[in-house]
Amino acid sequence: VQLQASGGGLVQAGGSLRLSCAASGGTYNMGWFRQGPEKEREFVAVINWTGSITNYADSVKGRFTMSRDNAKNTVYLKMDSLKPEDTAIYYCAAGLRWGYDPTRYDYWGQGTLVTVSS
Repeated sequence: VQLQASGGGLVQAGGSLRLSCAASGGTYNMGWFRQGPEKEREFVAVINWTGSITNYADSVKGRFTMSRDNAKNTVYLKMDSLKPEDTAIYYCAAGLRWGYDPTRYDYWGQGTLVTVSS
């Protein structure tokens, strides 16, 4: 399956962005991960294939919301109250297994850059 992430950009601290990830097909659990400068890739959010269950990293809980529209094969990450430490390349991923470890995902998008200025 192919994943295409979009929606990144430059935003001031306190602002909002919505990322999208379009999948070419299939029904998978979907995750968002991010990798900041000189950092390891880290878990951000995950949603199950029906959209009924979501989970978030503590660092984004209450600020980010993940959702999906299976009719459009697209998942979203709404990011509010952005902070400079949210600056990273954001990747979407798809897999049959549920989890917070990048190794549990089988397919990856190309990433979209989010830059939050202070």
